[in-house]
Amino acid sequence: MDAVTAGNRRRYRTIWISDIHLGTRGCNAAMLIDFLDHTDSDTLYLVGDIIDGWRMRKRFYWPAAHNDVVRRIMKRVRRGTRVVYIPGNHDEMFRQFTGLSFGGIEIRRRAIHETADGRKLLVLHGDEFDTVMLTHRWLAYVGDAAYEALMRLNIVVNRVRQAFKLPYWSLSKHAKHKVKNAVAFISRFEEVVAHAAGERGVDGVVCGHIHTAEIREIGGIAYYNDGDWVEGCTALVEHLDGRMEVLHWAEAIASRERAAARPVRLAA
Repeated sequence: MDAVTAGNRRRYRTIWISDIHLGTRGCNAAMLIDFLDHTDSDTLYLVGDIIDGWRMRKRFYWPAAHNDVVRRIMKRVRRGTRVVYIPGNHDEMFRQFTGLSFGGIEIRRRAIHETADGRKLLVLHGDEFDTVMLTHRWLAYVGDAAYEALMRLNIVVNRVRQAFKLPYWSLSKHAKHKVKNAVAFISRFEEVVAHAAGERGVDGVVCGHIHTAEIREIGGIAYYNDGDWVEGCTALVEHLDGRMEVLHWAEAIASRERAAARPVRLAA
């Protein structure tokens, strides 16, 4: 069963989003706002790195669009959506509030989600399985600075593409797929996370952290990564029958714009 469409909004049973990085110039707030304006769900999981505390400690940046993202999430809570926030490494300052609820948003270190078809999924950010974060935290900060520079270039590239009426394209995502070491790290990360989920006796795992959306099976465990809203602009959704899908929102917007541009044929 596909998502139920009401008006211009798609309804899902569950939505997972992560790695928004509010408080940074790389955050694609406009595209996320469009996503939130066109989707609904019974449950929304915020799977870490929603606010970038690392960057905000260095330099405060918080445009109106970032407030708009927060307002839309709070509006979902008021409409009755269950919102579960699992802080990541960039917003780890909120981990001290694990077990509490603020404004109707539940803060958890990790969660177990049961799908419509009865499968149990472990939901966590994933930084606890990142060997760089665990053993060389200073290197993670260096990598974060390099990533920020790449994202600034990404903004410039997409402004040029927009001027030429071209769709959104992620420079950093393209570079990541071209670098063998990055591909090897992602593959190893996925395997470690899936193995850890298997040891906990669940059927699958949902995480974020590495900004690479994915659905695959590893050793009998379903591995899901919801991606990010900096480069890929993706979300993981559960349909009403339990089927899982990664939504690539730049493609969804492009498809919607193509449909709107088609000439209307009048009946003879």
